[in-house]
Amino acid sequence: MPELPEVETTRRGLAPHVEGRRVREVVLRRPDLRWPIPREVSELLPGQRITAVRRRAKYLLLDTEVGSALLHLGMSGSLRVLPPSTAVTTHDHVDVALDAASGSPRRVLRFNDPRRFGCLLWQPPGTTHELLRDLGPEPLSDAFDGEYLFALSRGRKAPVKVFLMDQRVVVGVGNIYVAEALFAAGVSPLRAAGRVSRESYLRIAESIRRILQYAITRGGTTLRDFLSPDGAPGYFEQELSVYGREGEPCKTCGRALTLTTIGQRATVWCRHCQR
Repeated sequence: MPELPEVETTRRGLAPHVEGRRVREVVLRRPDLRWPIPREVSELLPGQRITAVRRRAKYLLLDTEVGSALLHLGMSGSLRVLPPSTAVTTHDHVDVALDAASGSPRRVLRFNDPRRFGCLLWQPPGTTHELLRDLGPEPLSDAFDGEYLFALSRGRKAPVKVFLMDQRVVVGVGNIYVAEALFAAGVSPLRAAGRVSRESYLRIAESIRRILQYAITRGGTTLRDFLSPDGAPGYFEQELSVYGREGEPCKTCGRALTLTTIGQRATVWCRHCQR
């Protein structure tokens, strides 16, 4: 599943081509993805100007005066800005046709989702969609730091990896980046969240920020068939320290990395470097 850096890469790729353009029409080739597509998408979005492309957690929002289209890429979804004449393929479920911009031809924002685990929903102005209502802070915002994690974790018995992947604690930090951040901070993913020290949480928060920011500059990770809006794969995967490297030597100590299941998720870590 695309994680925060992949979604942010998508947002940054789309914004210059979408913001300020008016929606000519919305073509729905099926009535649902993971959930039914609300009628507001096809009834209210046409004729509106997209004022901003925003990201909240792993969701993208296309803002207009009458509301926001809320999108999630699911397991393998993608968004492309294409010429209207581009041939439609099997899993191209939604087109948002855009008017021509100054000096630029008309374009289509196309949502492709082979597994249909993504979604296209609607958020009226002045409201917060129920999927976004209980989310924690953004990991790159001022509201997120080690002191926040330490205070929230007191008394928590769940493994620290499960704690960090709880979207009510912090959003958008999925399996890949939690594994990488815990390795960088030298903390075992098995340690109970409430038994991790303040100093360790300071290192964890700093590692999360640094790794996410770097991954964004590198285009995220290439996970399954995720591609960035320009069709180029991400490159951060080539630099992963632990994720997906079970049995390979640790890049720090040379010992074989261990594969463990935590919270029903595969977790690779170094028993020597992570305590």
